[in-house]
Amino acid sequence: MSVRVERDEKTGVAVVTLDRPERLNAIDLVTAAQLADAWRDFRFDDTVRAVVLTGAGAKAFCTGIDRATDVPQPPSPYSTDDPLLTVGPKANDLWKPVIAAVRGMACGGAFYLLGEAEFVVAGESATFFDPHTTYGMVSAYETALLAQRMPYGEVARMALLGTAERMSARRAYEVGLVSEVTPDGAELAGALRAAEVIAGSPTEAVQGTVRALWATKEAARAQAYAQAPHLIALGNLPVERQAELFEDRGKRGAEFRIR
Repeated sequence: MSVRVERDEKTGVAVVTLDRPERLNAIDLVTAAQLADAWRDFRFDDTVRAVVLTGAGAKAFCTGIDRATDVPQPPSPYSTDDPLLTVGPKANDLWKPVIAAVRGMACGGAFYLLGEAEFVVAGESATFFDPHTTYGMVSAYETALLAQRMPYGEVARMALLGTAERMSARRAYEVGLVSEVTPDGAELAGALRAAEVIAGSPTEAVQGTVRALWATKEAARAQAYAQAPHLIALGNLPVERQAELFEDRGKRGAEFRIR
């Protein structure tokens, strides 16, 4: 299993762990399906009242879609097959609160998950970046989600600088992407503490609050998502050229900086 689920019936908290540390917790089609299954299963499990989402290992929370995953695309700018659209809790009709615990890198497609979490707890050496433009891809869904959590200029800077710059956990806290910064290794415990408090409240009220919060963002997100497939189809380089840029990433000599 590339997604590990642990339930604590005493506290009412479940922990979902992306368990592919050898691939920096990148999401392949199997992982995407397992995430969707986990979120949908929680809807029917009254013992789970809050969820913590994290990644195995110290190097990465998640690095987006696995580059080895072959996802054929329709030959039309009006259609896009994006397996990451179904990996988040809200995409699977789960309104129990989800708290993300981030250690190491969180980049690219990781924002499909962070964007659908209620809030993020990060270890102090965690970094956030969006490599799409560096590799000739349009950042559309990721920026739509980030723009609902961060100021426009910060989202634009992250998306347009690509791999050249990584946002530190401290900066992410300052701009609102992260709600708490902990020492490295303590981010999971911090997220669990918050989840246990939330799980102790009446679940109907908690889920209603989550749904109300999400409703405040739905119209803008829906408009952005409606345009995303066309922008991606028109702006992405051919897959072969993307692969060349990705393979050349270690040869260009460009040093990233942490801000």
